Amino acid sequence: MILTERQLNRTLLLRQHLLSRTTLTPAEMIEHLVGLQAQDQLPPFIALAARLESCDPYAVSAQLESSALVRLSSLRSTIHMHTAADAALIRAWTQPVHDFYTQRVEIIRPAAQLAGFVEALEDVLALGALPNAALEAGLVEHFPGVPAKALGLRARNELPLVQLPPRGLWKGSGGLVYDLLPRWTGVPPVIADDVVPDLAPEIVRRYLLAYGPASAADITTWSSLTRLGPVIKRIEGLVTYRDEAGKILYDVPDAPLASGEEHAPVRLLGVYDNLWLSHANRERITPKGGRKEWGIARSASVIIAGGHLVGLWKPIDGKVEVVKLLRDLTPDERDELAEETSRVESLLAS
Repeated sequence: MILTERQLNRTLLLRQHLLSRTTLTPAEMIEHLVGLQAQDQLPPFIALAARLESCDPYAVSAQLESSALVRLSSLRSTIHMHTAADAALIRAWTQPVHDFYTQRVEIIRPAAQLAGFVEALEDVLALGALPNAALEAGLVEHFPGVPAKALGLRARNELPLVQLPPRGLWKGSGGLVYDLLPRWTGVPPVIADDVVPDLAPEIVRRYLLAYGPASAADITTWSSLTRLGPVIKRIEGLVTYRDEAGKILYDVPDAPLASGEEHAPVRLLGVYDNLWLSHANRERITPKGGRKEWGIARSASVIIAGGHLVGLWKPIDGKVEVVKLLRDLTPDERDELAEETSRVESLLAS
């Protein structure tokens, strides 16, 4: 079966709950999306507000404070917000990505080959969480002469370190304070060697439920993990489609497929929303020729309408300021934009 570009677009929006909002809780949505990109403070809250009928940002913050939700480096070796259980699982699965960056990123290389690093890191954190500066200073005592920055970055790559609140809270602020994920959450550690053969297929299935149909290259773009072909082959019962270019797309049986005729409403999304970071071909959401504008969107929040990127916006003093529109909006889209603007400004004012 061949799926058109429009069908793939609407199916992605359907599974992302961007055609209509859902009554899922924030934690359920974060779990469904297998984490939210959370390098910056605001985008995770904007992402939830775009997808949920109701989202209290202070309730989300409370879950971060209680360790039900956590922020740590996981997919693509970038900071994500996960449920506590998912944080242990996804971080273990993506450990090869962190190991790759330890070896390949120039600033980390001075610390990349140090023997006994894990033991030293555990010793530094033995008495509890530490601010980043103190963590780096403690590691320098173990490894004199090695740049503190390199040691700190390897520490984040070597073990699952949680960024503790108040960093990442709604309208909160704070420096980097790290703790070991198992100690902060009480969730037992997942050993990476156990994850790859046993649990990787289930993670891929979850990706397909939220982002599929998709190719192996798409899953690599989402996770930064390579050589996923054997994993896909081990997943029983997957169905396959082809896109209009003939590429094979994998999917979970009975996962919803859009007809392509569904109305795709205006939504305001944050910087680095999951929608843009989970497929090798970003034209599923970015219109043809719009890749340059998507590049600009990396430093601005985005507006989607009709299923595609149509503009950029920024929060300025609690208001939505439209920075640029890439095409004229229809009268109905202008009305929807006004409604979404009001919704986001209410969130920003909360």
